Amino acid sequence: MNVTELHVAVPGGELVGYVKGDGPPVLLLHGGPGLRSTYMEDLVDELTPGYRIALYQQRSLAPSTTVGPFTVETHVADVEAVLDELGWSRAYVVGHSWGGYLMLAAISQYGDRFVAGVGVDSIGVIGDGGIAEFERAIDARTPPNVRERADELDQRALAGEATEAESLESFRLVWPAYFADPDSAPPMPELQISLKGYSETLASMEDGRSALASALQDVKVPILLMYGIESPIPATASTDLAVYMPYTDAEAIADVGHYLWMEEPGVVRTALDRLVTSVSHPI
Repeated sequence: MNVTELHVAVPGGELVGYVKGDGPPVLLLHGGPGLRSTYMEDLVDELTPGYRIALYQQRSLAPSTTVGPFTVETHVADVEAVLDELGWSRAYVVGHSWGGYLMLAAISQYGDRFVAGVGVDSIGVIGDGGIAEFERAIDARTPPNVRERADELDQRALAGEATEAESLESFRLVWPAYFADPDSAPPMPELQISLKGYSETLASMEDGRSALASALQDVKVPILLMYGIESPIPATASTDLAVYMPYTDAEAIADVGHYLWMEEPGVVRTALDRLVTSVSHPI
């Protein structure tokens, strides 16, 4: 399979990733924020062959630049820089979790660069984006003894005292809660996290969510928001936005949680195929 390295010059350094496969161009945006992009490699394999997939490490973790600012605006500018480097005047885009939010923010700014988009269990834009309900669901699904340690680590993170290792420990403790059946959740992939990239980007999301919601009312790019019925992110994160935005549909996927492609391989590929064939002016 054709794989090439991707290096994109941006303020503060460069973004590093790769391009794999052949076919219509698809930009893949990983979740987090501040998370290592490698957890999406199984999804890359699912989408190839048949599409040309670009996946890059968002700023905050090497080998991409670790220089900020870590704001939604900076991440959106990075998306445009990646498209320019690739030479993609128009492309499809698929974003998972925070990557779905970034997808929407990028489309709101550069709608003419995107043919259509798929949000995979995305963080919402209306209200608090489903964050409070998500946090309650994670707590409810996590055994009390495990939750106590995870809460302790979260408090250290909020106080700015947590290490990267402690943040990953916290993530590992609650990892099963992201799945439809926590008892049969797969092992957590080897990950890294940038605490600065995570916290500062989340703060930027909070500050700009209402403005993004207003901007999205004018978006005419077809968007499909897939969500797992058993995900800790509430369905309303997708369904409220689908009602609010024109050209946007929400699709419930039964018996899966947050990482749809891990629990039902092929489901994201099927949705992307359907969206590509439905657009009026495909690439």
